[in-house]
Amino acid sequence: MVKNIIFDLGNVLISFKPSEYFEKNNYPEAIKATILSDIFGSKEWLMLDNGEITTPEAIDAIAKRSSLNKEEIDHIFNLRTDLMFPLDQNVRILPVLKKRGFRLYYLSNFPLDIFDEIKSGYYFFKHFDGGLISAEAKFSKPDIGIYRTLFEKYSLVPEECLFIDDTEINVKTAEKLGMTGIVTHGSLEISKEIEKALKLSSGY
Repeated sequence: MVKNIIFDLGNVLISFKPSEYFEKNNYPEAIKATILSDIFGSKEWLMLDNGEITTPEAIDAIAKRSSLNKEEIDHIFNLRTDLMFPLDQNVRILPVLKKRGFRLYYLSNFPLDIFDEIKSGYYFFKHFDGGLISAEAKFSKPDIGIYRTLFEKYSLVPEECLFIDDTEINVKTAEKLGMTGIVTHGSLEISKEIEKALKLSSGY
């Protein structure tokens, strides 16, 4: 029986699609490709998620090997919150689930500085009973360490948890640990998938 529902944030409750942003803002194709590979595809991006380095350290490291200069990289980093916005169609289900008695948590790969900014600015975080980001845990999904840290932090029983993520490998890891999983693939109508999973977990 599911008692706890755990949400990924990026492309589940918050849109984060850098490629689409740069296309809409008419960035030249070559520059867009460089930004995506040198910044968003960099090892430093993962290190930020893991809380291993600071944003200034990441910018310095990327600038040493990228054709982008430090000012350009800094500008892109400052755009990070511009790339994000709440997916209201999915966010609407949070208070509904809360009223039905489910405890709600988030589990997401996120740098600490950006998370602090969005958490204070996005209204829907008030519906959560708690959560964990990778920069706090020092593990990123799909590393089992971040899931186990969440379990321990809130005394959660995996078999009582429904986990929702847009990435298949993250969900498969959750299922191996005993959770029920949903892969959203970026869907804007996750409420239907959640209801189906809850009915199955209840045995009817």
